[in-house]
Amino acid sequence: MAPQRAVQLSLKKPTYAVCVVGIETYVDVYSDVPEGAETFSVSGSPGVEVFTVYNIARVTEPTGKAYWPLNAGVDVIISVDTASKALNDLEVQVSYFGLQKAALGHSVLYLTGTDISLDVDTGRTGKVKRSHGDKKTWRWGPEGYGAVLLVNCDRDSFWSREIDLTSTQLTSLDDLQDMAPMVLSCDGPDELFDSHKLVLNVPFSDSRRMGVFCARGGNSLSDYKQVLGPQHLYYEVERRPGEREISFYVEGLTFPDADFLGLVSLSVSLVDTKTLPEVPYFTDTVTFRMAPWIMTPNTQCPLELYVCSVLDSHGSNEKFLKDISDLVLKANCKLIVCPWAENRNDRWIQDEMEFGYIEAPHKSFPVVFDSPRDRGLKYFPYKRILGPDFGYVIRETQFAGVSGLDSFGNLDISPPVTVEGKEYPLGRILIGSSFPKSGGRRMAKVVRDFLKAQQVQAPVELYSDWLWVGHVDEFLSFVPTSDQKGFRLLLASPSACLNLFQEKKEEGYGEAAQFDGLNHQVKRSINEILEDRILRSDNLYAQRCIDWNREVLKQELGLTERDIVDIPQLFYLKDSHAEAFFPDMVNMVVLGKYLGIPKPYGPIINGCCCLEEKVRSLLEPLGLCCTFIDDYLSYHKLCGEIHCGTNVRRKPFPFKWWHMVP
Repeated sequence: MAPQRAVQLSLKKPTYAVCVVGIETYVDVYSDVPEGAETFSVSGSPGVEVFTVYNIARVTEPTGKAYWPLNAGVDVIISVDTASKALNDLEVQVSYFGLQKAALGHSVLYLTGTDISLDVDTGRTGKVKRSHGDKKTWRWGPEGYGAVLLVNCDRDSFWSREIDLTSTQLTSLDDLQDMAPMVLSCDGPDELFDSHKLVLNVPFSDSRRMGVFCARGGNSLSDYKQVLGPQHLYYEVERRPGEREISFYVEGLTFPDADFLGLVSLSVSLVDTKTLPEVPYFTDTVTFRMAPWIMTPNTQCPLELYVCSVLDSHGSNEKFLKDISDLVLKANCKLIVCPWAENRNDRWIQDEMEFGYIEAPHKSFPVVFDSPRDRGLKYFPYKRILGPDFGYVIRETQFAGVSGLDSFGNLDISPPVTVEGKEYPLGRILIGSSFPKSGGRRMAKVVRDFLKAQQVQAPVELYSDWLWVGHVDEFLSFVPTSDQKGFRLLLASPSACLNLFQEKKEEGYGEAAQFDGLNHQVKRSINEILEDRILRSDNLYAQRCIDWNREVLKQELGLTERDIVDIPQLFYLKDSHAEAFFPDMVNMVVLGKYLGIPKPYGPIINGCCCLEEKVRSLLEPLGLCCTFIDDYLSYHKLCGEIHCGTNVRRKPFPFKWWHMVP
């Protein structure tokens, strides 16, 4: 460790210095030397460690009555191992000698030892432990180190209407659990702190990203005072007589983003107040990384399913809600129905928000990400989901208008994957975009920047602008499996559907009709569908768009054809953009092994829908249970399906994000 400060000695009078436990101090034995001196000796009282640094090629360590040479660049370094009980109770003496070995003079250094250390959970154990290692650096990986800070984005007080981080006053003692504990050690003689002070400070660039509360014990909110934050760049610590440790709590105020890498730091300095300008003796700095917002894929266990109760000209979606309720019961998760009064007949709850979570070694809680899309459900995430241990985050567009691709049906995530040896243990975020077209619709840059800045789920942009609505959930989904792979990617496939219909025609079922069983839809026989040149052309185009995404997904997720299941589906073009010809089966809700799939109303052959039968044959051998739910009037006819009309909060990953290397 490099010396942090130097002390000059004097032959005429004693020198006094403060020495921080564990910190090396350079002792200048050359500034004031008796005339004729050739060598020197140095000794320290108990509690002081004295050692020398020299070039072994020039100097031999003295033995017997020999001393250190003054002309060979021998450096003297001291340190103390405990805090002093009284001022100046430690001593270092340097004696100088001439050729006759007689002492020509002595210099005395009186030391006061103090134990100053700022400590956080650098070991990521959930508790603060004293650290003598590098606290300024933050390192990823299983062997990494560095403290984690949660963004205090929930609302622990039932009396408050605001997110906790917006308040400079503690509104609930529970809020302390969302903060990172920090301990300041400040042991030493009380008299030392009459002429010295401890100052906490935060860089200006970090002051708007973190807040620090000083804890003085007790169970009153007034016992916790914010001492650092956007309005406070430094704080003179109020050390009480005999106080050896002072507790603080640190809260995060902002998530990583385009202009913020996620790292923040703060320091404590021991400052000598007897000099002008005041001189810091010692500074200790700790660094935190803000916990990222993390999405969860379909392969994670479902905890809650959200769905809206709505009313249309043909009636309510009561039957749909009953079918969803039955599915939720099988999956053993909780059903939350958003009533009409709160959704204002906006049923697309998947588009309004995305569930994720944040995690530190000592605490984890879910966080809902509110999309820039503002319709009937605009206030639902903030008013009804934000609460104790349930956080909230939003990114809003400042200038450009919101497009359909800003809805979060256009946001998905893969299960954990490995790509050419690179591990993504938390999966990769999938965003629908206008690629490979030039121009077109894209998700808002503020949202894309936010997702990328989290670092742990490296986003992949797909091509979804070929669709009328333009969401990735219209052509892909992931389902869990019990085999070694652990999941399959489902892709909508016009080719698979046309091939199936061709097989059924050749088996003699050409007159079996699509939409059989629907009174409000014109039926189309298999023969008519296969002979419809415009429909066939539309689906050749749709297949080319899906195939482009197929190759991107294989490359970016490290998938093979064995990992992909083609789900029969037809589309038709409307003003050069595609819509689902019949209910889009990949737009399903996944609750563990239980799948809620839009009922396709395919041709009935031998008493069974051939589309349902085909999907069952593809998915049930994987251990999945297929339930086909009628969403035709309440969702499909309005350009959406079951996934669009539901939203699932899932169990967080067991894998700790700080163990990965982005």
